[in-house]
Amino acid sequence: MKNWAGNLEYASADIQRPESVAELAALVARSGRIKALGSRHSFNTVGDTDGVHVLLEALPQQVDLDRDRKTVRVSGGVSYGALCRVLEKSGFAIHNLASLPHISVAGAVQTGTHGSGVNNPSLAGAVESIDLVRASGEQVTLTRADGDEFLASVVGLGALGIVTGLELAVRPSFRMRQRVLEDLPWERALENLDAVLSSAYSVSLFTDYAGENISQVWLKALDEEPPLQELFGATPAQRPRHPLPDMSAENCTLQLDEPGLWLDRLPHFRHEFTPSKGEELQSEFILPLAHAPAALRAVRALADRLAPLLFVSEVRTGAADEFWLSPFYRQQSVALHFTWKPLQREVEAFLPELEAALQPFGARPHWGKLFSPDGYDWEKLYPRFADFRSFAAAGDPEGKFRNSLLDSILGVAVPR
Repeated sequence: MKNWAGNLEYASADIQRPESVAELAALVARSGRIKALGSRHSFNTVGDTDGVHVLLEALPQQVDLDRDRKTVRVSGGVSYGALCRVLEKSGFAIHNLASLPHISVAGAVQTGTHGSGVNNPSLAGAVESIDLVRASGEQVTLTRADGDEFLASVVGLGALGIVTGLELAVRPSFRMRQRVLEDLPWERALENLDAVLSSAYSVSLFTDYAGENISQVWLKALDEEPPLQELFGATPAQRPRHPLPDMSAENCTLQLDEPGLWLDRLPHFRHEFTPSKGEELQSEFILPLAHAPAALRAVRALADRLAPLLFVSEVRTGAADEFWLSPFYRQQSVALHFTWKPLQREVEAFLPELEAALQPFGARPHWGKLFSPDGYDWEKLYPRFADFRSFAAAGDPEGKFRNSLLDSILGVAVPR
């Protein structure tokens, strides 16, 4: 069994598909090593195990809307695409989406996955409660009223339990327009970066860092936001665009300022085109928005070695949150995302150089993508990291939910 990108073959000795949460809880209680897998969109081994892999697809897939409380309770294995379609039928929405709507809710939240927008928190920001199966098999529900335990568990890397459900805040449905601008001059962008990144509800910059221009700026605007005809020298694309210059835009969400529903504009790719695989690798580094111009200049200095490995890089933003291991913990952030060509050996050889360039800016890697786990001072990057480590050790003393990557990150020897 491999991940979505095909770069990772999982090490599991057994695969189980429990049909109820009670069956899952019993399986967890009697297992030595166990991890859950969702849409398998991680590019590293954060979800791997040499024990039992649990696939949540056979669990009841529920999406239950509470109109009065403006929340939706959703099973962990449900995809954002499926969730959004149910919400829209009832006139509701969630605040943001990642570029692909096909990822599972639980996996996205646990790894700190996000969309874009200076005022938009990551996908975890919508979580009001979380249902977990602990290492003992105990089923628990944590809400914001549970304080530290809740804040530790939402972006939990799968280390504190298997997520079986979440309650998310929703809002009334809304309409949006999407426009792509081209050839934004780098120097003008860096001089006016706050204005560029806040020029719409959600903004993404696509670049390979070479040359004098940022190739594309994707603006996802609320219907009431005035359309931008020009942005510091960038001009509107005259046809629909794919983030990669040579790819057809057929599978992309509609552009050219055509109005549409939130679920059909917030992702970059359409719900109905489910990708069967992704012949690519990904890394992402999240750092304080105030450091964005200097960090981008540092990355541009590596362009001659970086660009040959890249399909494209995307620059996004996100609002601060309070989840202990969220890359957005207590900082308004910029996220530098790298979609690599499927050259794993070459990418892994280059990553330490890229990470060293970003380290002075306090860059935090995305937990589900490629990075060098031994190259970070986690306690310096995450003020509550030691507390999270204590929670993990107390809740999973036998290391059921652990693997080599989590051992490297958490830095605690767990009995085998």
